[in-house]
Amino acid sequence: MKKLAVLLLSALAVGTPAFAADPAPRPDQLAFREIYEELVETNTTLSSGSCTLAAERMAARLRAAGIPDSQLTLFAIPEKPKEGGLVAVYPGTSNTAKPILLIAHIDVVEAKREDWERDPFIMVEENGYFYGRGTADIKSQAAVWVDTLIRFQQAGYKPRRTVKMALTCGEETNGAFNGIEWLAANKRDLIDAEFALNEGGGGDSDGKGKVIGQSVQVGEKTFANFRLETRNPGGHSSAPVPDNAIYQLARAVTKIEEHRFPAEMTDTTRRYFAEAGALRADATGAAMVALAKNIGDKDAEAIVNSDPFLHSNLRTTCVATLLDGGHAANALPQRAGANINCRIFPGHSIESIRDELAKVIGDPGVTVTQLPPKRPAPPAPPLDPKIIGPMQKLVDTYWPGLKVIPSMANGYTDATFLGAVGIPTYGIPGMWGDPDGNGAHGLNERMEVKSVYVGRDYMFDLVKAYAD
Repeated sequence: MKKLAVLLLSALAVGTPAFAADPAPRPDQLAFREIYEELVETNTTLSSGSCTLAAERMAARLRAAGIPDSQLTLFAIPEKPKEGGLVAVYPGTSNTAKPILLIAHIDVVEAKREDWERDPFIMVEENGYFYGRGTADIKSQAAVWVDTLIRFQQAGYKPRRTVKMALTCGEETNGAFNGIEWLAANKRDLIDAEFALNEGGGGDSDGKGKVIGQSVQVGEKTFANFRLETRNPGGHSSAPVPDNAIYQLARAVTKIEEHRFPAEMTDTTRRYFAEAGALRADATGAAMVALAKNIGDKDAEAIVNSDPFLHSNLRTTCVATLLDGGHAANALPQRAGANINCRIFPGHSIESIRDELAKVIGDPGVTVTQLPPKRPAPPAPPLDPKIIGPMQKLVDTYWPGLKVIPSMANGYTDATFLGAVGIPTYGIPGMWGDPDGNGAHGLNERMEVKSVYVGRDYMFDLVKAYAD
């Protein structure tokens, strides 16, 4: 999950939780917890796990609830038998209303037992938190989607819209088999929907149990890796020459470091800067509001650029992440290379950024090559009141006084593949995280128990609001 920090902790005085008490879990919450636990305890790392097994286990739960096999599609490709997924279709009554799609990736980042305080693949409830790899990113959401369809089936619920669910692998590892990408390319009809609900939004807390913000992710950057490379005949290190592949590469990397892409905004980021900035009582907040009114305000931009997240939220960024060069300690280098990782602002193609890097470097002796895989660069989905409205209405009930603030991710999610085939995808409010990021992608990953249970209720109500 690529979660945005939407509001700084000092910004809000509203947002007292509507759920202050911690009652014993309800029977339906305990049933959900079993699903969540089974997902977390199914290792789905690329190195030693199996998304296919996790998908099969979720399909078994759906079958046990009475959902027929005809509504379940398990998939995998022969080359990647452990990287499969599941699509479930819960039919609606309307022949004209387009379906909605619920997506969640079930693969997780690697986790070494020796580095963790607890076994990362045993879900432990301790001190008000669920611990385990994937508890936050993002098996909590996957479990909610499975649980939602089970509750629909058990209640005999007849939605107007068809509700589809896709649990897929490959989001966490660039270059791995990606289930959403495969479905979009090969099973478009199976996942066809008016819009999709995804990770990326959600709430922020003050770390002390108080929810202080809720966001909806509307759009994200595209990422691309470029290899810079210089070549040279080399020679003996006892006779240095000005034409040195490492120095030539260093000059190119320095020029990229010094280059700042221009500030720009989408409708989403303009609204984010205006609304999130207005909730802050500091110079950065005032500068955010000023930039939302006038993107050319250089004084305001200078203030905002001091915040790394906000700086990146305004523009394309490119940064050196890997270096290699030379072949012997006593020889002039024959080759030097660097990886440049770019996060590309919506509306720009990967090719245009490659061309700009080459122009910035200004040296034909430095090659700039885009590395696979090439991601699509879809436009941001619209700020559609039909989508945002139900989110806000439910937030008014669950967290009175909070406003759902649209935001754009500096990273990327599987939404990029759906947007590329015309399915606008939104990262929804609901579960909230702590200021430290809850250990997602890191050690001792966790989610607050209350966040999971209350977020589950919110997400269930939200799906029903759209389905009806």
